[in-house]
Amino acid sequence: MKKNSTKNNRINGEVRRSLSEIIRDVKDPRVDPFCSVTEVRVAPDLKTCKVFVSVLGDEEKEKETLEGLKSAEGFIRRELAARVNLRNTPEITFIMDDSIRYGMEMSKKIDEVMGKASERETDSDQS
Repeated sequence: MKKNSTKNNRINGEVRRSLSEIIRDVKDPRVDPFCSVTEVRVAPDLKTCKVFVSVLGDEEKEKETLEGLKSAEGFIRRELAARVNLRNTPEITFIMDDSIRYGMEMSKKIDEVMGKASERETDSDQS
């Protein structure tokens, strides 16, 4: 199976949707309620799965959420096997996705630069 085949994309989407629901059901208090699954990459042989999660909050919440998800991995994998009919239920690896935070930081920096540029324009117009 090719890496970006239609079948693999469909499996990634189905696993992502199921994992989003399963993570909401995790009772571990370390898992943040604002944890969301941003991307899932299931290997073509269905043996492994990388799950990228994002958490609204600081780095401490991210760290706690990852610990909670790793400790609940058995429950999550068992639920995934029950909900998604795959030949193999993949081993799950949780990875923190920093792309949302990075995008927010870049947006803030752009706003700061644009604010300074508009201040210079108004200062030069008044002279």
